[in-house]
Amino acid sequence: MHRHHLAAALAAAALLTLTGCSSDSKPAADKPADAPAPATSPSPRIDPERAALDKAVRAYSAAYFQPDGKAAYALLSKRCQTKAGDEDVFAIVVDTAAKGYGRQELQTLTIDQLAGDMARVSYTYLVPKLNQSQQPWTREAGAWHYDGC
Repeated sequence: MHRHHLAAALAAAALLTLTGCSSDSKPAADKPADAPAPATSPSPRIDPERAALDKAVRAYSAAYFQPDGKAAYALLSKRCQTKAGDEDVFAIVVDTAAKGYGRQELQTLTIDQLAGDMARVSYTYLVPKLNQSQQPWTREAGAWHYDGC
């Protein structure tokens, strides 16, 4: 819910920036000729859904290679949690991956597709074997979760 409030606040701030919040009531004819013209193109809009997905992918990747099995498990979809089994078993998998590859950071992240509650994301690491292409993500209870199990 807080994401929606933040998105609404950002949208309101952007609207105020675009429309101006000046109380200058002079007619245009009374303004000096050298006054800057108002911007004609709107500033880029931040898509809150893309931002939330990006944040979830980065959090999952960070948790996976920290390792933080509990945090990574929490970012799995319900379907993947069922397939992965117990959280403690999944934590062992995460620990093993982190020991094998060390701490990894995302190098690139591309949201290939986002439609409703489904998305496909590609991202890369310094170790090419870890790169992910068109990885499925799903939104459950308003939050994005890894669904590539």
